[in-house]
Order: sequence, then structure tokens, then C-alpha cells
Amino acid sequence: MTATGPHIAVVDDEADARAMVGDYLRLHGFDVALCEGGRALRAHLQIRTPDLIVLDLNMPEEDGLSIVRDMKARSPIPIIMLTATASPIDRVVGLELGADDYLPKPCELRELVARVRSVLRRAQGAPPPPPAQPTPAPEPAACARTVRFGTKWLELDALRLRDDSGVEQPLTRSEFDLLKAFADHPKRALSRERLLDLADARDPDAFDRAIDVRINRIRKKVEPDPANPRFIRTVRGLGYIFRPDGD
Repeated sequence: MTATGPHIAVVDDEADARAMVGDYLRLHGFDVALCEGGRALRAHLQIRTPDLIVLDLNMPEEDGLSIVRDMKARSPIPIIMLTATASPIDRVVGLELGADDYLPKPCELRELVARVRSVLRRAQGAPPPPPAQPTPAPEPAACARTVRFGTKWLELDALRLRDDSGVEQPLTRSEFDLLKAFADHPKRALSRERLLDLADARDPDAFDRAIDVRINRIRKKVEPDPANPRFIRTVRGLGYIFRPDGD
């Protein structure tokens, strides 16, 4: 029987591991394509766009981090990284490049299915990529629930981030959830723990740098000078605060 669930691309150079993950995902109703490396993944993307990619980081043909960088530059397809070392450096670099989650390898397959479902839920309703010919956006006052973040406008109902000309800035669901948490609590210092709760970004292996990486990605999108942030400020020893006026 053909699976009718979300389409998952599993990328791993180890045939046995690739087949095991694929079989387990199919067992839980997912439509799975198996790719032995970056070249096979790109060939598959010419035929069909997956809803999510499960990607091994340690591959001889092309390392997973370079694939994450390339994929995220092309499209917002969610990516779950698998890493044999479970190194915090790998995790941080992968998150900085735009990956959506990670698991140590070998992974518990039940947890992988749970992570896949969680990332797919977060991806639902995420803003689409910007149009080739952006159209002017209405004045901020005419937009329902619009919040200014530095150089950009966050449209809460449309789940998107744009500049004054209406050009949309690609935004992951986790980044949107963090911006919304700040928008709902302006001028209030929020701890990392509180932000994880407000943005529903907690996972069983959460570590301090995970939230810092997401904040750094957001700053690059909204701050005039990300190296010297004015709008999303660090509160030493606590967390972060959103200053709408940049003071």
C-alpha cells in the first residue's frame, strides 16, 4: 500500500541505517525517499519536494553541514540533523545554518518519529518564500497586529516578516514564535527558560546555546547592526529584552 502521509527524504551514506530509518518512518505512515548523499538528494528534489529532510551529518561525499547550508539557501524545507558525535559544536553550527532540530546517532527511532511530527507541526503555517516580484505592502497602520522590529515589520496574522517596501524576509517557524514572544512582552526581560516556554521551543536536550543561536539569527534579520543590537538586547545574567524604540 502506498503511503499518503508527509513526504520525508532520508539522507545517509550507510545503506543499512538509511533503510532502517526509512522502514520505520513508512511503518508510521510517512512517504519516504532514500538518498545516499547530497547528489542523490538534489536529484530527488528535481522530481519531488519533500516535506522534511532527515540528514546524516557525517558523510564522505559531502558533509551534512554543507548540505544544510545549500538547502536552506534554496528553500525552507525543514531539516532534522543526525550526528554520530552529538557534538555541541555540530549542533550549534547546524542551527546557525538554519536546521530545525537534531538527534544523536544512533537515534531512538520512536524519538525520531516524534521529532519529525513536531517539526512538521511547527512548519505548518510557516511563511512561504518571498515572491519573485514583491508587491508593495499596505501601510503598517492598515495591517492587523503588526509590530515593528528594527528594520522589519512582523505581521502576526500573516506569520511573516517584511521590510518597508514589502519584501519578505524568510523566517522559520521557531524564529517567528520567538519574535511573537517578544512582541507580546515588550520592554520585559525574559529569561532563556521563559522564552523557550513562550515560543514552545523546548526539547528534551535543550542547552543554553540553542536559544542564543536562534536570537543571533533573528538579529541578523532585524537589527541595523547585528553586532551591536539595539532592539533585541541581552540582559546580562538573565536573557533578553525587546526594546521597540531601540533605546
